Amino acid sequence: MVFAQEQIDKLNVQFKGISAEEIISWAVQNAERPVVTTNFRPYEVAILNAVAEVRQDIPVIWCDTGYNTPNTYKHAGELIKRLRLNIDLYVPKQTSAYRDSVMGIPQIDDPKHEIFTEQVKLEPFSRAMKVHKPDVWFTNLRKGQTTLRDSLDILSLSKDGVLKVSPFYYWSDTELDTYLTENNLPNEHNYFDPTKVLENRECGLHT
Repeated sequence: MVFAQEQIDKLNVQFKGISAEEIISWAVQNAERPVVTTNFRPYEVAILNAVAEVRQDIPVIWCDTGYNTPNTYKHAGELIKRLRLNIDLYVPKQTSAYRDSVMGIPQIDDPKHEIFTEQVKLEPFSRAMKVHKPDVWFTNLRKGQTTLRDSLDILSLSKDGVLKVSPFYYWSDTELDTYLTENNLPNEHNYFDPTKVLENRECGLHT
Protein backbone atom coordinates (compact mmCIF):
# COMPACT_ATOMS: atom_id res chain seq x y z
CA MET A 1 0.00 0.00 0.00
CA VAL A 2 1.37 3.41 -0.98
CA PHE A 3 0.96 6.31 1.44
CA ALA A 4 1.26 10.00 0.65
CA GLN A 5 3.14 12.21 3.10
CA GLU A 6 -0.12 13.96 4.03
CA GLN A 7 -1.63 10.62 5.08
CA ILE A 8 1.48 9.73 7.06
CA ASP A 9 1.40 13.07 8.90
CA LYS A 10 -2.23 12.49 9.95
CA LEU A 11 -1.53 8.93 11.07
CA ASN A 12 1.44 10.06 13.14
CA VAL A 13 -0.82 12.38 15.10
CA GLN A 14 -3.26 9.51 15.76
CA PHE A 15 -0.55 7.00 16.65
CA LYS A 16 0.93 9.08 19.46
CA GLY A 17 -1.96 7.99 21.64
CA ILE A 18 -1.97 4.23 21.02
CA SER A 19 0.21 1.29 22.03
CA ALA A 20 3.17 -0.12 20.12
CA GLU A 21 1.20 -3.34 19.55
CA GLU A 22 -1.68 -1.43 17.98
CA ILE A 23 0.70 0.42 15.66
CA ILE A 24 2.33 -2.85 14.60
CA SER A 25 -1.05 -4.52 14.04
CA TRP A 26 -2.15 -1.64 11.82
CA ALA A 27 1.07 -1.83 9.81
CA VAL A 28 0.85 -5.61 9.39
CA GLN A 29 -2.72 -5.31 8.13
CA ASN A 30 -1.57 -2.79 5.51
CA ALA A 31 1.59 -4.64 4.47
CA GLU A 32 2.26 -7.15 1.72
CA ARG A 33 5.97 -7.70 2.36
CA PRO A 34 6.88 -6.50 5.87
CA VAL A 35 10.35 -6.94 7.35
CA VAL A 36 12.09 -6.13 10.60
CA THR A 37 15.73 -5.06 10.69
CA THR A 38 17.96 -5.58 13.69
CA ASN A 39 21.56 -5.51 14.79
CA PHE A 40 20.78 -6.71 18.33
CA ARG A 41 21.96 -3.44 19.85
CA PRO A 42 20.57 -2.18 23.20
CA TYR A 43 16.75 -2.25 23.37
CA GLU A 44 16.37 -4.00 19.99
CA VAL A 45 14.66 -6.83 21.84
CA ALA A 46 11.63 -4.55 22.31
CA ILE A 47 10.80 -4.26 18.60
CA LEU A 48 11.64 -7.92 17.98
CA ASN A 49 9.32 -9.08 20.75
CA ALA A 50 6.51 -6.67 19.88
CA VAL A 51 6.49 -7.63 16.19
CA ALA A 52 6.77 -11.36 16.92
CA GLU A 53 3.75 -11.16 19.22
CA VAL A 54 1.66 -9.71 16.40
CA ARG A 55 2.96 -11.93 13.59
CA GLN A 56 5.54 -14.66 14.04
CA ASP A 57 6.74 -15.25 10.48
CA ILE A 58 7.85 -11.74 9.46
CA PRO A 59 11.43 -11.89 8.11
CA VAL A 60 13.98 -10.43 10.51
CA ILE A 61 16.93 -9.06 8.54
CA TRP A 62 20.18 -9.17 10.50
CA CYS A 63 23.10 -7.47 8.78
CA ASP A 64 26.03 -8.73 10.83
CA THR A 65 29.09 -6.53 10.35
CA GLY A 66 31.35 -9.27 11.70
CA TYR A 67 32.54 -6.98 14.50
CA ASN A 68 29.95 -7.67 17.18
CA THR A 69 31.09 -8.48 20.70
CA PRO A 70 30.85 -12.06 22.01
CA ASN A 71 28.06 -10.85 24.33
CA THR A 72 26.06 -9.52 21.40
CA TYR A 73 26.37 -12.80 19.49
CA LYS A 74 25.28 -14.72 22.58
CA HIS A 75 22.36 -12.31 23.09
CA ALA A 76 21.33 -12.68 19.44
CA GLY A 77 21.37 -16.47 19.66
CA GLU A 78 19.23 -16.45 22.78
CA LEU A 79 16.64 -14.10 21.25
CA ILE A 80 16.48 -15.98 17.95
CA LYS A 81 15.66 -19.17 19.86
CA ARG A 82 13.37 -17.66 22.48
CA LEU A 83 11.30 -15.46 20.17
CA ARG A 84 11.47 -17.98 17.30
CA LEU A 85 12.64 -15.22 14.98
CA ASN A 86 12.51 -15.78 11.24
CA ILE A 87 16.11 -14.63 10.80
CA ASP A 88 17.61 -13.86 7.40
CA LEU A 89 21.31 -13.22 7.92
CA TYR A 90 23.38 -10.97 5.64
CA VAL A 91 27.13 -10.58 5.98
CA PRO A 92 29.79 -8.57 4.09
CA LYS A 93 31.31 -10.08 0.96
CA GLN A 94 34.78 -9.67 2.50
CA THR A 95 35.81 -11.48 5.68
CA SER A 96 36.76 -9.48 8.76
CA ALA A 97 40.21 -11.07 8.69
CA TYR A 98 40.86 -9.87 5.16
CA ARG A 99 39.58 -6.37 5.89
CA ASP A 100 41.64 -6.14 9.07
CA SER A 101 44.77 -6.94 7.06
CA VAL A 102 44.19 -4.23 4.44
CA MET A 103 42.50 -1.38 6.35
CA GLY A 104 41.52 -2.37 9.88
CA ILE A 105 38.73 -0.21 11.32
CA PRO A 106 39.43 3.29 9.96
CA GLN A 107 38.84 6.35 12.11
CA ILE A 108 35.84 8.53 11.26
CA ASP A 109 38.02 11.20 9.62
CA ASP A 110 39.87 8.63 7.50
CA PRO A 111 38.66 8.54 3.85
CA LYS A 112 38.70 4.74 4.11
CA HIS A 113 35.95 4.82 6.74
CA GLU A 114 33.38 5.44 3.99
CA ILE A 115 34.59 2.35 2.12
CA PHE A 116 34.57 0.37 5.36
CA THR A 117 30.97 1.40 6.11
CA GLU A 118 29.87 0.49 2.60
CA GLN A 119 31.45 -2.95 2.89
CA VAL A 120 30.27 -3.99 6.34
CA LYS A 121 26.84 -2.37 6.54
CA LEU A 122 25.44 -0.54 3.51
CA GLU A 123 26.12 -3.19 0.85
CA PRO A 124 24.71 -6.12 2.90
CA PHE A 125 21.68 -4.02 3.81
CA SER A 126 21.09 -3.00 0.19
CA ARG A 127 21.38 -6.64 -0.86
CA ALA A 128 18.81 -7.66 1.76
CA MET A 129 16.33 -5.01 0.69
CA LYS A 130 16.67 -5.99 -2.97
CA VAL A 131 15.89 -9.59 -2.06
CA HIS A 132 12.92 -8.86 0.19
CA LYS A 133 11.53 -5.78 -1.59
CA PRO A 134 9.61 -4.71 1.54
CA ASP A 135 6.74 -2.26 1.56
CA VAL A 136 6.81 -1.98 5.37
CA TRP A 137 10.01 -1.84 7.41
CA PHE A 138 9.83 -2.17 11.20
CA THR A 139 12.67 -0.42 13.04
CA ASN A 140 13.46 0.62 16.59
CA LEU A 141 14.39 4.21 15.74
CA ARG A 142 13.72 6.61 18.60
CA LYS A 143 13.59 10.34 19.02
CA GLY A 144 16.73 11.70 20.67
CA GLN A 145 19.14 9.17 19.15
CA THR A 146 20.54 11.39 16.38
CA THR A 147 19.75 14.69 14.70
CA LEU A 148 18.39 12.87 11.65
CA ARG A 149 16.14 10.62 13.71
CA ASP A 150 14.76 13.64 15.53
CA SER A 151 13.33 14.75 12.16
CA LEU A 152 11.40 11.50 11.66
CA ASP A 153 8.33 10.11 13.44
CA ILE A 154 6.51 6.86 14.18
CA LEU A 155 5.86 6.55 10.45
CA SER A 156 8.31 7.86 7.87
CA LEU A 157 9.33 7.07 4.32
CA SER A 158 12.74 5.73 3.38
CA LYS A 159 14.59 7.24 0.43
CA ASP A 160 13.20 4.33 -1.62
CA GLY A 161 9.62 4.94 -0.55
CA VAL A 162 9.39 2.09 1.97
CA LEU A 163 7.13 2.85 4.94
CA LYS A 164 9.30 2.77 8.07
CA VAL A 165 7.39 1.97 11.24
CA SER A 166 9.02 2.85 14.56
CA PRO A 167 6.38 2.04 17.21
CA PHE A 168 8.68 2.94 20.13
CA TYR A 169 9.74 6.26 18.58
CA TYR A 170 8.62 8.40 21.55
CA TRP A 171 9.63 5.95 24.28
CA SER A 172 12.41 6.79 26.72
CA ASP A 173 15.02 4.33 28.01
CA THR A 174 13.14 4.23 31.31
CA GLU A 175 9.88 3.31 29.58
CA LEU A 176 11.63 0.62 27.55
CA ASP A 177 13.29 -0.72 30.72
CA THR A 178 9.81 -1.11 32.19
CA TYR A 179 8.59 -2.86 29.03
CA LEU A 180 11.52 -5.30 29.16
CA THR A 181 10.95 -6.00 32.85
CA GLU A 182 7.23 -6.59 32.38
CA ASN A 183 7.93 -9.01 29.53
CA ASN A 184 10.94 -10.63 31.22
CA LEU A 185 13.18 -9.71 28.29
CA PRO A 186 16.99 -9.41 28.38
CA ASN A 187 18.86 -6.36 27.15
CA GLU A 188 22.34 -6.06 25.66
CA HIS A 189 24.61 -3.11 26.42
CA ASN A 190 27.99 -4.60 25.53
CA TYR A 191 27.55 -3.61 21.89
CA PHE A 192 29.96 -2.17 19.33
CA ASP A 193 29.15 -0.67 15.95
CA PRO A 194 32.39 -0.01 14.02
CA THR A 195 30.62 2.20 11.46
CA LYS A 196 29.21 4.67 13.99
CA VAL A 197 31.83 4.75 16.77
CA LEU A 198 29.96 7.66 18.37
CA GLU A 199 26.49 6.88 19.73
CA ASN A 200 24.85 9.94 18.14
CA ARG A 201 26.37 9.38 14.70
CA GLU A 202 24.37 8.00 11.75
CA CYS A 203 25.71 4.98 9.88
CA GLY A 204 23.87 5.72 6.63
CA LEU A 205 20.96 3.28 6.58
CA HIS A 206 18.33 5.88 7.45
CA THR A 207 19.53 8.84 5.40
